[in-house]
Amino acid sequence: MSKPSSRSTLYRLIEAGQLAHRALLLPLAERGLEPGDDAILFELARAGTTESELAAELGLSEASLTARLARLIERGLVTRQAVGPQLAAGVALSERGVRIRNGLADHWSQLEEALLGELKPKQRRKLSERLKRFVDLLTF
Repeated sequence: MSKPSSRSTLYRLIEAGQLAHRALLLPLAERGLEPGDDAILFELARAGTTESELAAELGLSEASLTARLARLIERGLVTRQAVGPQLAAGVALSERGVRIRNGLADHWSQLEEALLGELKPKQRRKLSERLKRFVDLLTF
């Protein structure tokens, strides 16, 4: 068994994860958003939805989501509107929300490319599979 070292792969993986997490939070903070707001913006980018459907998709309580949505609506990122064929009361991204969501997605893509840019597609898939397996092993 190897002893823990700053040169170990696991150490580097932890370090990279922490730095990537900070790098992903930076554009949120710059826009006055909180961690987790990006998940709402990304989910709403697919299409408008009802609050209960959105809460279920994100794994949030409706009360928690309501508070977040109120803040995002106040900031002009989300609007209330009728959605679906039954025109149910729901929420969708505003034009400003789409722009901010696109900026966050671009930032995510740049970080992803920095991580995987030198790898060939087959190597990318293998790395992704190995990381998934590692995460599954650590999940209780």
